[in-house]
Amino acid sequence: MNFPDLAGRTAVVTGGARGIGYSLASALARQGVHIALLDLLPDVAASAERLAAETGVMTASATVDVTDAASVEAAFAAVREELGVADILVTAAGITIWGDSAEVEPAAWSKVIDVNLSGTFYATQSFARPLLAEGRDGSAILISSMSGRVVNVPQHQASYNASKAAVDQLAKSLAVEWAPAVRVNAIAPGYILSDMTRQFTEQNPDLAAEWVGMIPAGRMGEPADLDGIVLLLASSAASYLTGQTLVVDGGYTAI
Repeated sequence: MNFPDLAGRTAVVTGGARGIGYSLASALARQGVHIALLDLLPDVAASAERLAAETGVMTASATVDVTDAASVEAAFAAVREELGVADILVTAAGITIWGDSAEVEPAAWSKVIDVNLSGTFYATQSFARPLLAEGRDGSAILISSMSGRVVNVPQHQASYNASKAAVDQLAKSLAVEWAPAVRVNAIAPGYILSDMTRQFTEQNPDLAAEWVGMIPAGRMGEPADLDGIVLLLASSAASYLTGQTLVVDGGYTAI
């Protein structure tokens, strides 16, 4: 894949210390995009250093809780000081908590909604502010989930499903409000073997087999399966594409 217009641009990736976030940051970096990784995990700085060593691009990092709007805004300000105004955003920070809905505690419900929905909004808001103020183009790519469209089984995760459905609607709303300058789209992955998911499936092979049995492609996805769509959405090749959620799930939601 080659998207020449991406070289020299700057991206912020939330949840970028590891997993899908780091994988997508790497895909952008291999196109010459300078990368800022934001994450609650303290090893985010080491991840940024590793990415710079692997790809040769400039990187920055910040330890930040995406549910704290003031901290998110401060992190974006720090990124601007180091790398300039970002014109690509990937919001990969997210969590899920399983539990029977009749028994879910309010704190657990709120935590999932705060990280997945509010955290996505705060990051996108901080990303868009300087672009709108300066009349500059940008592309925000919100990581949603197929769970915003279907109910996963057998696990119970109503808070996750609801939060991701809200992210899809958030992408539409912001795309309309901020057009034509800032494009906003969402990617809805299916089951992806990130580091954490792979560890879980290795510990729960029967459940993993049940999931795979419902995927027409016959396998779970790899983080790299998302690279192409992220690069396309970030690129000017998708300049007329906004307000959409693109599902990448091996056909899971088609049945």
